[in-house]
Amino acid sequence: MSTDENRPPDPIAERRARPVVVVPYDPAWPARFDALRERLLPIVGDAAVAVEHVGSTAVPGLAARPIVDLSVVLRGVDDMPVAIARLTEAGYVHVGDLGVAGRESFIAPDEATNPHQVTLSTPGTLELQRNLTFRDALRADAALAERYGNLKRELAASFPDDLDGYIDGKTVFTKTVLADARNEMRSRKR
Repeated sequence: MSTDENRPPDPIAERRARPVVVVPYDPAWPARFDALRERLLPIVGDAAVAVEHVGSTAVPGLAARPIVDLSVVLRGVDDMPVAIARLTEAGYVHVGDLGVAGRESFIAPDEATNPHQVTLSTPGTLELQRNLTFRDALRADAALAERYGNLKRELAASFPDDLDGYIDGKTVFTKTVLADARNEMRSRKR
């Protein structure tokens, strides 16, 4: 007979159950990223070509949930199984693609004390390109980053116990920034 007590914890459900908290920018976030990148590179080894700091903690001055997002960029799709195995052996919990084709996501073994999220992707994947484009647009425009920070604070206040609601609330803003970036790139090519 199986009971809830015998069932292993669901890391995704645990993460979604946490309060949504947005804090002011912390100038220590880049150093945390650097330390985490140095931790990850030996784990994934030659499968990786880069580790990118993505997400709000990668944008100077931007308010954010204090979770460092790292995107490990692999040489190619053939390296994905190797990198998944290596991260899993190192204690990272593989949680699949979470509905985003072309990436694989992990929860950190020390998430409670060192909150960070790791994804694996390959060069040219749509999700990686979106993450880098969005990050770079916010880095290049302080006013845009401030508007995004204000939106994030408002959403955290409106959805303090609803991570999905918080994330959904950012969708229109994100899509608009990405569309503007695409249009700017097209106009440069003309």
